[in-house]
Amino acid sequence: MPGIRFSAQDLAATRFTCSRLREVVAGVQVLKDAGARAIHLPWVRQARAALAGVRYELLSQLVPMPARYLPDFLSPMPAATAPSLAAELAALTATAPAAVRAQLERLPRPLPALVADLRRDPAAGLGRLAGEIQAFWTAAVEPHWPRIEHLIDGEILYRARRMATGGPAALFDGLHPKVSWQDDRLTIAQRRRTADLVLEAGRGLVLVPSVFIWPGAAFEADDSRHQPGLVYPPRGVATLWEQGAAAPPQALAALLGRGRAQLLAELAAPASTSELAARTGQSAPNVAHHLAVLRAAGLLARHRTGRTVLYVRTAVAQALVEGGG
Repeated sequence: MPGIRFSAQDLAATRFTCSRLREVVAGVQVLKDAGARAIHLPWVRQARAALAGVRYELLSQLVPMPARYLPDFLSPMPAATAPSLAAELAALTATAPAAVRAQLERLPRPLPALVADLRRDPAAGLGRLAGEIQAFWTAAVEPHWPRIEHLIDGEILYRARRMATGGPAALFDGLHPKVSWQDDRLTIAQRRRTADLVLEAGRGLVLVPSVFIWPGAAFEADDSRHQPGLVYPPRGVATLWEQGAAAPPQALAALLGRGRAQLLAELAAPASTSELAARTGQSAPNVAHHLAVLRAAGLLARHRTGRTVLYVRTAVAQALVEGGG
């Protein structure tokens, strides 16, 4: 099975990023194949209504389903940790015409009409594509971005803590059913690659949590200008669109009280005070009080990302929740 061989320098250069552009592209895939991505059906219903009248025909033609190949210019691996959509679109529109044509040559023939137009005039076509991506983002993804971003931030926090305590094996453990780590080799079940990739010294790997890629994962190493990347769904994606609160285990509720047990049950993925209040129906001050008590008891840790504080279960709390269930 193909995989990636790491040197010590590669591990040192491995990093996380999130990509708004990538979520837009994967969101188009979700809309085209919603039945295979049932977790996202609540978003699909809202997005289809929000996209009524929004024109994104070129974007749609560039993202066929099933998608065996997507042009690299459509979602290059970000160089920054969390680039704005404007920055990603600037990189997209700056793609050299020769590179656009070369990547479009890999698509099945005949090319859809608007893709053929893009091949004839890459500069004009990329400008149109950037406008369509912006319109799709504004209508269908941006309203949900705070919730998506918190989930991704929580995944990065969780993996960073795993790496700090258990090394690379812990970092990749449980990342995705297709992914496994052994010795210096990361194995990825993917048909497109048949031989191991040996990373250039110090090049490293970019890990990209993406909600809309669920249930799949993708390894990308086609563009030599960018670091290779592994795109995978973050922990807790199954709860992303849930409106009701999780039911805490009865034994845990008897031990801690229902309010605190409910908060621990909700923290399958890290979340903020306001998000927990919205999901549980408890007041924000009450949630803040419970979180402070749980943190003092060693059941929660907190992490600041920008202006937001995310709470995450400790190992002890994880064992309590699993045991109580």
